[in-house]
Amino acid sequence: MNKKVILILLIGIIALATILRLWKLGEVPISPDWDEVALGYNAYSIMQTGRDEYGKLFPVILRSFDDYKPAFYTYFTIPSIAIFDLTVFSVRFPSAVFGVMTVFAIYFLIKELFRKEEIALLSSFLLAISPWHIQFSRIAFESNVGLSFNVFSVLFFIKGLKKPWFLVFSAFFMAINLYIYQSEKVFAPILLLAMIIIFRKELFSIPKKYIFLAAIAGLLISIPIVSYTITDKNALGRAKGVSVFSETTNLLEENAKKLIEDQKNNDTLGLLFDNRRIAFAKSVVSGYVSHFDLNWLFITGDIARHHAPNMGLLYLFELPFLLIGIYCLIFGNFDKKTKFLVLAWFLIAPIPASVTSGVPHAVRTLNFLPTFQIFTAIGILFALQKISNIKYKISNIQIKYFIYSFCFLFFMFNFLYYLNQYFVQQNYFNAKDWQYGYAQIIPEIHKIESNYSKIVVSNQEPMDQSYMFFLFYLKYSPLLYQAENKDVSGGFAENHVFGQYEFRPINWEKEEKNGKILYVGRLQDFPKSTKKIKEALYPNGELAIQLTVY
Repeated sequence: MNKKVILILLIGIIALATILRLWKLGEVPISPDWDEVALGYNAYSIMQTGRDEYGKLFPVILRSFDDYKPAFYTYFTIPSIAIFDLTVFSVRFPSAVFGVMTVFAIYFLIKELFRKEEIALLSSFLLAISPWHIQFSRIAFESNVGLSFNVFSVLFFIKGLKKPWFLVFSAFFMAINLYIYQSEKVFAPILLLAMIIIFRKELFSIPKKYIFLAAIAGLLISIPIVSYTITDKNALGRAKGVSVFSETTNLLEENAKKLIEDQKNNDTLGLLFDNRRIAFAKSVVSGYVSHFDLNWLFITGDIARHHAPNMGLLYLFELPFLLIGIYCLIFGNFDKKTKFLVLAWFLIAPIPASVTSGVPHAVRTLNFLPTFQIFTAIGILFALQKISNIKYKISNIQIKYFIYSFCFLFFMFNFLYYLNQYFVQQNYFNAKDWQYGYAQIIPEIHKIESNYSKIVVSNQEPMDQSYMFFLFYLKYSPLLYQAENKDVSGGFAENHVFGQYEFRPINWEKEEKNGKILYVGRLQDFPKSTKKIKEALYPNGELAIQLTVY
């Protein structure tokens, strides 16, 4: 394959990746979720005041919803907000850009590892059209940027084995990744350790000054976040909140029942295995293994915001080639260290999610990519090689052409079905999951807010964290909001107040019977007899949000 053809193919892949990630970016998915508007408003606040919504000066960690998440995605969003204003597009734009950059970087990483243009181009193409990768490249989720930084780090590490000054860049991206997403605090160090072990001979033959510089750069960058994580009790609040070890009530209650039965039956083995340590270990192992469930990967996915409707995270056409590719990588004629690195990456990816609840989880295991694409690319190339050698004919037509045609048609059906499910059906079927309605109703409220002394907004599901949507769409002054909410905890169940707006549960029977108060809520918040002033409807015609007065 000559260089001109390779360049044309690579440009085509990047163009396709760009279109799939930028087309209707602010419209599909149909609405931002609460995390997206929180990231956007905090970026807007930092851009204007240097402080987040709670007045923290240039925070490394965002307190948002008392989630205490790494703040760097917020900083990546500031330039796009400065250019495009505070919009859904501007908040999602950095994720889309990093998504395209990852597709580009994967080509060079796979080329470095396998020294085969075909595997590099095909892996890059498969990532460009990956439902899993597109899903998180088109929303403001920090995990997508974390994946990008992992790819950059590994690429520069591999290149650094030949040109040692690249190791500093590898250390830079690895260390910065700790500020991007919670899972990277586990995944990135383990992946680094794996690379050091696998490439120890090449690494330690490099002049020590380069290793020292890389280590110093990595340590200096990571010390603040490591120190904060160790010393601030709130730093791991999110990790504790989703950890299986925090959900002890049901687990230990069931375990206690088993122990009582074991004691009654004098079951020595039961007493040995039915203890809480074994129960926690089983829960972690079960969480880890759940991420290799083919049904989850190819058919169902997890929650609606993590995949297109009626689809998994990978294409069905990839399944046979994925299995073939894993076999070929393990037993095929590939460099042993390349095998170890790809397999280590694949096996490390589920570790951060395995100790959390709600598994399998597509966001916390986004680092599975690009291993699935590598396996599939190897499997496709192996299959093409074998099929090309088939000499059998049917009606004087070689059977291999029937196989090629079937595979191409199945691929096109899968791909076109995905495009329809994601860009068309998703907005219709998943609008409620995306907390739809605020973009439609808030401008209407803004027009009439001067007619009312107070506006009460529900904060009950699916209007959770409604205050942040109002801050976002009203572009409420960050300076004013910070002054009004100095003592707010920011907790998930917090009732918020700013300006004439109150965000709390609506109890219609106990509300003030005052025509100067506007109520904004769900269908179930109001009796059927109440008069609707305005309403926002889901695409299927159901009520999303309504405005009511007494």
